[in-house]
Amino acid sequence: MAILIFILALIMFVMLVVVHELGHAIAARRNGVEVEEFGIGFPPMAWGKKLKNGILFSINWLPLGGFVKLKGESDDATGPGAYGAASLKNKTKILLAGVVINWLTAMIIFTVLAAVGIPRLVENQFTIASDTKVLRQDILIEFVGEGSPAEKVGMKAGDHLISVAHEKISNPEQVTRLTREHAGQKIDVTYNHEGQTLTKQVQLNAKNQEGKGYLGLSPASRATQRSTWSAPIVGAGLTVQLTTLTFQGLGNALGNLFAGLFQSVNPNKEIRTEGKTHLQTAGDNVAGPVGIFVVLKQVSKDGFALVLYLIGVISLTLAVMNALPIPALDGGRLFVTLWYRARKKKLTKEKEEQIHGYGFAVLLVLIAIITIVDVKRFF
Repeated sequence: MAILIFILALIMFVMLVVVHELGHAIAARRNGVEVEEFGIGFPPMAWGKKLKNGILFSINWLPLGGFVKLKGESDDATGPGAYGAASLKNKTKILLAGVVINWLTAMIIFTVLAAVGIPRLVENQFTIASDTKVLRQDILIEFVGEGSPAEKVGMKAGDHLISVAHEKISNPEQVTRLTREHAGQKIDVTYNHEGQTLTKQVQLNAKNQEGKGYLGLSPASRATQRSTWSAPIVGAGLTVQLTTLTFQGLGNALGNLFAGLFQSVNPNKEIRTEGKTHLQTAGDNVAGPVGIFVVLKQVSKDGFALVLYLIGVISLTLAVMNALPIPALDGGRLFVTLWYRARKKKLTKEKEEQIHGYGFAVLLVLIAIITIVDVKRFF
């Protein structure tokens, strides 16, 4: 089942980009701009067909999302149906359509989850208290210390704790109390690992040396809750909340990104080992294609709801990033257009290609850096 969920997760991830480009295509056609090609994946082309509306629909070999090709894409292009010939108002609609589609996609995902059961992953996660019912409360193993009693018996991050010393676990504080009470003893620990319930006898540490704990793991509580009539409100509210958090986290992510090039993540990773806090450094706040692939694979083991939540977050992140004034991205193209209009200067095709070409090169370097951080982090 986890493999099937993982495959679905990858398909949904690719479709987020396809939906983004579809937003551009729809907005372009509604505002008088011709769409020459709509492609799934990136060239070289594997298959293509001319549709009745004149658009070339193509499926391409590189399955990394999709693209839309408009007639006369440069700002100074002229002629009927050219993007360059559209009004500034219509250009703005076309450029921001992908952002809006991704944002609305996230809101729809969170609304559906709120109605059927949404994981509570954010502190003070938005909800309507009078219409919120907790369906289940899981205690997850967030981190397992190297050489700890937990690691020695095979416990892994992501496993679900069920009981410690024959006492059912309902909150992380129980783990702290029980391991302290049985310090130095052998106890039974029951947990769920990839759908299989296991019970292991564990020899606890006699002392909590350097805050490493008696069992040597970090437990975390994760609730699943559901709403009824308020599901659309919860979906919209959570989308706004996560949008705000995304903007707030961008600065920290950029700082940690470059720090992550020179520091190993695991030795300094912040953990709470049975109540004790340790230092966190490096680029844990940002992930590229490799990181997304690994994270999707990991969360696939915890069920479809968590994967769908993550897809919603990724969709929201795509919306936020494309709204920023970064050359080569939607917000960057709009910013450059507005900047030249404000200065009353003509934005030539050559100048536009130069600006966004440099921006694209910087993005490629950034992706390469993120990939290096991801490889260090996960491999």
